[in-house]
Amino acid sequence: MLIMVLAVFFLLRKGKSKLAFKLRHFISGLIEGVLSILKMKRKGAFIFHTFFIWIMYLLMFYVTTFALPETSNLPVVAILIGFIAASFSIAATNGGIGSYPYAVYLAFSLFSIEKGPAIAIGTIIWSSQTLMIIVLGGLSLIFLPIYNRTK
Repeated sequence: MLIMVLAVFFLLRKGKSKLAFKLRHFISGLIEGVLSILKMKRKGAFIFHTFFIWIMYLLMFYVTTFALPETSNLPVVAILIGFIAASFSIAATNGGIGSYPYAVYLAFSLFSIEKGPAIAIGTIIWSSQTLMIIVLGGLSLIFLPIYNRTK
């Protein structure tokens, strides 16, 4: 494993191909983004709110599993794996449309949850999160200009 990591590191560092250039550019952008947190004025509040948002998403996923009897007794590990798989599906497609319930199904199938309830709970979770983002985002578009005008 170490030899493989070193080989990839060497190829990225010394490689002249378009792929090596793109990967170097992507990795440097990631590093720049992470280091920009150190330059923020209120980095503690930013880090706290970042973790708070992810914890709330995870809790929303967890609480929603109680909606169906087949998923109400899932262990925390299953919920965490389902959440991670679903998160990757959001990144892989436009907001997880279509793939989110399937990713939840794949994750929950590892814990012997049947396809129907797993797809259903994935659809419920995805729909509720999407609806929440649409409603709260829309309200933000309406109220933020009003709030900022008075400041």
